[in-house]
Amino acid sequence: MQLSDRQAQVLARVMTTLAEPHSEAEIRGRVGALMLDLLDAQHYASYVWDDARRRFDAGVHLNMEPANLRLYERYYQYHDPITLKLQQHRCAVRVSDVLAQPALMRTEFFNDFLARDGLYWGVNLYAWSGERNIGDMRIWRDRRHENFRDDELALLDLVRPAFTAALLRCRAEAPEGAAPQLERAACLSAREREVAELAACGLHDKEIAKRLAISVTTVRTHIEHAFRKLGVYNRVMLSRSLDR
Repeated sequence: MQLSDRQAQVLARVMTTLAEPHSEAEIRGRVGALMLDLLDAQHYASYVWDDARRRFDAGVHLNMEPANLRLYERYYQYHDPITLKLQQHRCAVRVSDVLAQPALMRTEFFNDFLARDGLYWGVNLYAWSGERNIGDMRIWRDRRHENFRDDELALLDLVRPAFTAALLRCRAEAPEGAAPQLERAACLSAREREVAELAACGLHDKEIAKRLAISVTTVRTHIEHAFRKLGVYNRVMLSRSLDR
């Protein structure tokens, strides 16, 4: 595998990030942003498989519409012709390797979910600990780009052991008997909860600021505090945590 100087620099940042003391959601988000740069891709999502509930949860995403992700979590993941097939692989795998692109484009999943955000060519990587799927990377390009090459899959597989180790480390370091989400939500101040609930309803920062007669900077500060207190990474996770 031959890397350009830029790719080598980005890959080094990926490995450094995986060794740093971030939370599990932060690792999946930070590494996702770097992988988009490394692979010249435009869209990223990452989930954790809940075997008991038979569903993907704890979503982290980049360059995808939150409302569309909520539809995925509530409906489309149960009408998904590709992801459970991709999950069976222990190495990076292209979407087109489990379902030919013309066939995918005829599905509801493509036309009513993927295409809304411009997702066209996909590759997935799953982190496994024994028989447990503990996290994934779902990386997508738009139709202006080409499908992922074999050498790019090899890059993902190069990252996979460190990604898996980082997720396992986060779980090992999580405090035993950690407070449930509902109890952590009680730690929000009245204003933080007010801002968080408006953000979870889909309002943009400027809309929240206007409604509450506060500055956009103050809105963002309250949202950052809510993220940190609830242990979430994005507004989809924030919405879910407030609903519990």
